[in-house]
Amino acid sequence: MKEKNCLIFGGSGQIGSHLIRKLTKNNYKVTVVTRNLHQKGYVIKTQANAGYIDIVEANIFDEIKIRKLFAKTNICINLIGILYESGKGNTFKNIHTIFPSILAKLCKEYKVQQFIHLSALGINSATDSNYAKSKLEGEISIQKNFPLATILRPSVVYSVDDNFTTNFMTMLNRLPFFPLYYNGDTKFTPIHCSDLTDTIYHVISKNIYSKIIECVGPEIISLKEILKKLLKLINKNRLLIPLPFFVANISAKLFQLFPKPLLTEDQLTLLKYDNIPSMKYQTNFDIGVPSTRLFDQEVEKYCYMWREGGQFSTKKYNPTNT
Repeated sequence: MKEKNCLIFGGSGQIGSHLIRKLTKNNYKVTVVTRNLHQKGYVIKTQANAGYIDIVEANIFDEIKIRKLFAKTNICINLIGILYESGKGNTFKNIHTIFPSILAKLCKEYKVQQFIHLSALGINSATDSNYAKSKLEGEISIQKNFPLATILRPSVVYSVDDNFTTNFMTMLNRLPFFPLYYNGDTKFTPIHCSDLTDTIYHVISKNIYSKIIECVGPEIISLKEILKKLLKLINKNRLLIPLPFFVANISAKLFQLFPKPLLTEDQLTLLKYDNIPSMKYQTNFDIGVPSTRLFDQEVEKYCYMWREGGQFSTKKYNPTNT
């Protein structure tokens, strides 16, 4: 078996892009599976030098095709996840439970050395969320089929490429007020994408097995505090209005009708639960990879706002641009 060959599922997202750069700079060869080579192939290729990256187009449920990739790898990394269901097989059960189970079985069959699976923080508590239940069932299936797997549970992951801070900033820019669900009291430990990929690399390079690791940033911040920080960074004043649950639920029903929902009923359910370390598992701090990036300082680096056809955008931070 060749050493330092990584097989990555979900390599075209913000985490995947950061991780590919990290791995290839450290002489790991990477194979990335994508379902649309035409749309995503070029972007993926730009993350690494030629000879260190290979891109394969495949449906992730085409077991016959993807199993061939396991014969030449010793590290499998699953970064695939969805925040809402959108039909055509993109269900929580398929993506978060069935697919990881398939990967775990293939890892066992081909005697893969490491299987690293990205799950989510707080799923033990959110038993009434379909998202959380599917994630937890996926973890259980992985541990059953490939006990050596290491499962990472990150809090909210943010970077210039995220759908978290950029969406919030866009809405705060456009709306005269912003709804506070559960009074904005839900607590998060947001982790910068680079800190998360440092943790994944550490797990690989130090041969860490059979663990659940909670991946968190250095701060505990409430949703209301996050919104206030973002408002300050984009230089806006907005009313933050607490909503009664029944009103919030109606708004979620409406939002989830959009092609890319701003909020779904299931996400509203998740917001009941704090997204902070459970103290039941080790964190990235405990394994020697402390997060050092502070939320507002990092967001400030890419939160340059300008209007272009009424759109809110982000660019690399330049303090001379005001």
